[in-house]
Amino acid sequence: MNYRFALLTALMSASVAWASTPASAPQGDPAKAQKIVNDVCGACHGADGNSTSPTYPNLAGQSPQYITKQLREFKSGARKNAIMAPNVTQLSDEDMIHLGAYFAAQQPKPRLAKDAALVAAGQKIYKGGNPGSGVPACASCHGPSGAGIPVQFPRLAGQHAKYVLSQLRNFRSGDRANDGGKMMQVIARKMTDQEMKAVAEYISGLR
Repeated sequence: MNYRFALLTALMSASVAWASTPASAPQGDPAKAQKIVNDVCGACHGADGNSTSPTYPNLAGQSPQYITKQLREFKSGARKNAIMAPNVTQLSDEDMIHLGAYFAAQQPKPRLAKDAALVAAGQKIYKGGNPGSGVPACASCHGPSGAGIPVQFPRLAGQHAKYVLSQLRNFRSGDRANDGGKMMQVIARKMTDQEMKAVAEYISGLR
């Protein structure tokens, strides 16, 4: 299959999968999420959405709809995580919408990548993909600066390399299967371990 055609097909599939997200989704109130953040979320993700542990993702500046979607899917079981599952059981849909608005309003803290060699390799894949193996450029969906495309594709800039790597591996193994159209599963299965490490390292320094 032609590489450009394959990429176009994947993007079209993702767009169709995300088309069910209402364009005029309810607007959350960050103030109404404050107590939940203080009591539950802040311990792992930081009160301002900037996690100090590479195990837990940064949420600051993330698309509010994306955060709400993930919370809903942790609760429904569509996305599985032993830590998140018990923490979302008592959340109402309104709570999830307010949490999305709260973290989206927080300011992401810029971070620096640590491994220059991995960054150089990761930059090539992030911006140009790997035509030989059919891996598309990450920037095609997540943007050149990793800002993402609200609703459709999440922000990646400054995300912990360890967390990004864990999610790529989960997509590849099928342990994570809540991506629209299973596009990330298809892409991750074409990536080598070294490519995943390189992309994760490059993403950690994006801003």
